[in-house]
Amino acid sequence: MRLFLVISSIPAFDTAPVLKQIVKWLNSLAPNTRRIIQTCAFGISAGLVGVAFHYAIHWLFDFAMVHQADIHPEQFIWISLVVILVTSLISGYLLYQYCPEASGSGIPQLKMAYWKDFGVMPFRVVWVKFIAGVLTIGGGTSLGREGPSVQLGGAIASKVASLLGVAKQNRRTAAAAGAAAGLAAAFNAPLAAMTFVLEEVIEDLNSRNLGSVIFSSMIGAVLVYALIGQHPAFSLKEDLDAQWLVYLLIPLVSCASAASGILFQLLTLSIRARAKEIRWFPNWCKPAVGGLITWALGISVFIYTGHLGVFGLGYEDLSSALANNLPWTIAGLLFVTKLLATAFSYGSGGCGGIFAPTLFLGAMCSLFLVGLIEFFVPLRPDDRVLLAVVGMSCCMGAVVRAPVTSILIVFEMTHQFSLVPALMLGTLLSQFIARKMTAEGLYQALLHQDGHRIEHIIPPRDLQSWQNYPVAAIAKFKPVSAASLEPDHLRELINDYAYQRFPVIEDGQLSGILTREEIEHSLELNRPPRLGKAKTCQRHQSINEAQFGLIESEEGIVVILDEEDEPVGVLTLHDLVRAERQIASNQE
Repeated sequence: MRLFLVISSIPAFDTAPVLKQIVKWLNSLAPNTRRIIQTCAFGISAGLVGVAFHYAIHWLFDFAMVHQADIHPEQFIWISLVVILVTSLISGYLLYQYCPEASGSGIPQLKMAYWKDFGVMPFRVVWVKFIAGVLTIGGGTSLGREGPSVQLGGAIASKVASLLGVAKQNRRTAAAAGAAAGLAAAFNAPLAAMTFVLEEVIEDLNSRNLGSVIFSSMIGAVLVYALIGQHPAFSLKEDLDAQWLVYLLIPLVSCASAASGILFQLLTLSIRARAKEIRWFPNWCKPAVGGLITWALGISVFIYTGHLGVFGLGYEDLSSALANNLPWTIAGLLFVTKLLATAFSYGSGGCGGIFAPTLFLGAMCSLFLVGLIEFFVPLRPDDRVLLAVVGMSCCMGAVVRAPVTSILIVFEMTHQFSLVPALMLGTLLSQFIARKMTAEGLYQALLHQDGHRIEHIIPPRDLQSWQNYPVAAIAKFKPVSAASLEPDHLRELINDYAYQRFPVIEDGQLSGILTREEIEHSLELNRPPRLGKAKTCQRHQSINEAQFGLIESEEGIVVILDEEDEPVGVLTLHDLVRAERQIASNQE
């Protein structure tokens, strides 16, 4: 009691004056110097959070799963059930009670925040994502830590930018830099982290944030080297001695791994869509469904084979596979069960990423296929390892649609430069297969499933490509329109809205265009208003085509029609100029 009174009597330290002095000092520096110091802060904060996330997941998984399976194999069935059920329920409650945007991998949410909200993310994303991610992945649910690390890094860097006085509209640099540092810390792969942020989040390898992304990625890697070490995630035999015959098999392995990745993507999206439609079941309980399915599949594999690869990251079994210590039949079993477990875990709303699972799936799919091939073609151990590594890159690349990242991440995780030519060939073929099978990657499809059209938010890189965008990218939907030509309705319309032009839509049909000036004259003279001729275009037509309609329109407005020719939006000269200005500001 006395100790409590002593502690409570200690005055709280007010950080506000210190922060004000730091902001004042930063503002006194040259812009380039200030930018470097800020990037250091983004990289260090995101890197430390990433390393802490890494440690927490591995500690929980080792204690709750690996250790229990070793010392209590008979009771592990029930111990693992309790662990995965409790952690899934707590994680689901945190996600849906406090921060729904922290569910899933977090990469689509980061991308939306980067483009739509200038990189601004609330701080609750950090603590909810951290706790829910540790419980979900460390508790055994079949998901990865890379997506959460990206979102955690971006969110904590966004908060640090706020504390350092960075204006809201300038926090995209912080979000991108933090995301790169977080991913570098998650995978000990700074090159892949840098390229992923540029390829997937910013979608521009020549972005003006390139320097900050590179610098913060390097900082994240240095922190990992200092706190964890420079060891690769997977140790392979140095200088793999694969025969040239193996290059003839790479196309077959690449196609199979890419197809397995697309199968995973389609299954995940289907499960997620059905889960969102279920209203009678509480949202916060849904991640537990994915956890229970993972447990059922994982414990079955454990009883039959003694392997834990279905649970969590699966890195132990993946390392065994790359060391030629995993039979091809068990690899096939792990592939099927891991695919189902991950699809249900992600589709039900679990908190975790898909990098680690897709790497796992690619390796197991390749090893199973290689086992079948060996009935007809003799292969060396090094051949099997090379094909497994190629499968990892191809499966992940097919799902994420970031080919450079998929090459670099496997290269950095193995520290094997000799793998690069095979990885390049495999990734090239996998991208071709993936783009033939589906129009978009998983992250883009997730955004579309949630009703977001990222192409409406990301400004194009040049005027020519912008003009080829669909007019729906810049049109204004649900416009204010005149539902009738009755004087009372028209008088109310111009009193409530300051617009100069109104489409007249009666019974769902477009009648024409009514200007404010014409409404005022008709009311003053007590006569029916005269309608102007409406220029129209379909929502899928290009902006370039819609521009001609604006030029020909006497009222300076084009009405957008849907597939059934019903009016759904309008395009004005103001919309056009605003969009062109956005391009110019993005290129400055």
